[in-house]
Amino acid sequence: MGVLEAAVVIYLRRLYFPGGFHFPMQMVESDIAVVELWREAATLTMLIAIGSLAGRTRAERFSYFIYCFGLWDLVYYAFLKLALGWPESLFTWDILFLLPFPWVGPVLAPCIVALTMCGVALTAIRFTDRGLDASMTVRERALLSSGAAVIIGSFTLDWILVDGPTFWGNITGGRHILDGLGHYVPQHYPWWIFLVGWSLGLASWFRYARRPRGRVSFERADLTASRTERILP
Repeated sequence: MGVLEAAVVIYLRRLYFPGGFHFPMQMVESDIAVVELWREAATLTMLIAIGSLAGRTRAERFSYFIYCFGLWDLVYYAFLKLALGWPESLFTWDILFLLPFPWVGPVLAPCIVALTMCGVALTAIRFTDRGLDASMTVRERALLSSGAAVIIGSFTLDWILVDGPTFWGNITGGRHILDGLGHYVPQHYPWWIFLVGWSLGLASWFRYARRPRGRVSFERADLTASRTERILP
């Protein structure tokens, strides 16, 4: 999926950025922009489906989802580097997501998030394989959710500050919400906000990994059998 995502982006860049990707972005036609939004939604749906099919418990299903999400993101950037020599550095700006409005930031930031997501997911999967309770406590979930919200804020803050009036004007005026990308140039990435969010996520991961936990009602053999039953007719 990471290679597929990168291939689509390579085609789009060849069509719309023949001189190389840069800000401000060359605006695509409205119908193509809508297709891109649907493509991103479809990608999320596929990642959710992978977690639902691979996981044996609720915690493990979510873990496989975020593991695949992180791995997808890392492979995406690795293939772009291999195919295009882009990004030039880990501090190169990129547009990360379009829903519900653009997320932008240096490539290093989403890569850090992706690695952390993979680490948290593998911790939960290991607990499940050992027959231990892999669910998070309310406090751990609150820390993780708060950290994710703060990090998302770091990706969207510059866009909101620079293009906020245009964004809201597009909504109220019936125009496309992405029209402002045609003149938007990232100004400053708030690394301190990102580090606050990342620290909250790391705190949740540390508490989750170190907390004593009991065994659940099924053993590892039962988990293997349940997986086999889902695969075999």
